[in-house]
Amino acid sequence: MAKARAHSSKRPTHHLLLAVSLSVSVLLPLLLPAAAATAAVAVAEGDGEIKSALGAGRHGKDKGELIAEGDAAGGDSVEEDEFAGGFGSLDSMLQWAIGNSDPEKLKEEAADVQKLSADELLKRREEIKELMEKLKMPSDADLMKIAIADLKNSSISLEDRQRALQELLVLVEPIDNANDLDKLGGLLPVIQELNNADEEIRITSAWVLGTASQNNALVQNQILGYGALTRLVKMGYSSSTEEAAKALYAISALIRNNVNGQEAFHSENGSAMLQHILVSDSIDVRLQKKAVFLVTDLADFQLNSGNPQLPFLSDRLFLKSVVDMLSRFDLDLHEKVLLAIKSILKLSSTDAEDFESHDLEGVLLRLGVQLEDLTPEDQKEFAGEVDALRREVQTLFQQKLKQGKATAA
Repeated sequence: MAKARAHSSKRPTHHLLLAVSLSVSVLLPLLLPAAAATAAVAVAEGDGEIKSALGAGRHGKDKGELIAEGDAAGGDSVEEDEFAGGFGSLDSMLQWAIGNSDPEKLKEEAADVQKLSADELLKRREEIKELMEKLKMPSDADLMKIAIADLKNSSISLEDRQRALQELLVLVEPIDNANDLDKLGGLLPVIQELNNADEEIRITSAWVLGTASQNNALVQNQILGYGALTRLVKMGYSSSTEEAAKALYAISALIRNNVNGQEAFHSENGSAMLQHILVSDSIDVRLQKKAVFLVTDLADFQLNSGNPQLPFLSDRLFLKSVVDMLSRFDLDLHEKVLLAIKSILKLSSTDAEDFESHDLEGVLLRLGVQLEDLTPEDQKEFAGEVDALRREVQTLFQQKLKQGKATAA
């Protein structure tokens, strides 16, 4: 429903076209200066083109051409989002209508209108204005305000609360709307819903926060400032796979490429939450893949940014939980874990002997045998790609281990 309300078509709708065709001959002489009303609908001698105070010949030209002409002449451009049909004003609507009307028919209708009395013309004009108001669509900001008001209303039903969150989920996808969420007073109410007793409400709230903060430092810092990370980390321990997954999604979006966010994640002991996901046999492998992907993302950021490295990426127990993931037979998981180990090995703070203590060499060798002997025929190609990555990690590990021992000697 939110999509339908928030994203109206930019093309003239059927109802708007009908309104235009019925009203253009009424509104044209009303909007033009009285002295030019007759000239506005006169037909040029010899070529049949409509001439008006709005411009030269317009018939047969589409809206794009009219806009281009207006820009070239230094005139106002057409506003695209005020009306359902993409017209910013009645004047711009008329320009489009003139260019798409039959000149002869328009001339006849305009002549008929000129026979109406002043009171009749005024009445018709008010009718058209009323029609246009009904066709006017609310802006994204208007829709966000409605949804936010619902969230702030403690008496609404869970169904309506969920609907409001789902509408915000769609509306905050554009970065400008996400930036407006806090300005409109909506960010804190969404964060507060993370504590709702209803699981679906908590899930959708985390989803909204993750969507709004994707690659958006402004919103990331706003959410961090409200302290939402504490609650999201706790949700990561949820026995509900969907709740934990949406919490992890929001956390990943919130701390991605954000030093303050990553430091806050470390302060909230977020690594323990990740480790909990990695070591548990009862947790859905899809959630484990998300956790491993976040580890890789964090390691890559430390590697490329030159910022102080996160201590838990060098923690032996944490590294063991990552290496142990290679014992599970899932090619996609293997690929993600190998990428994580590769990124961690590249960090200057990583001691290869920590991986050696967890028998990374032996684990990689056994994985190679597994990939060669146990892979189903229809996955052989992917298995070959994973094995190439395995050999790359093995070489990197051996080189780093050799360098470390040489330095120690």
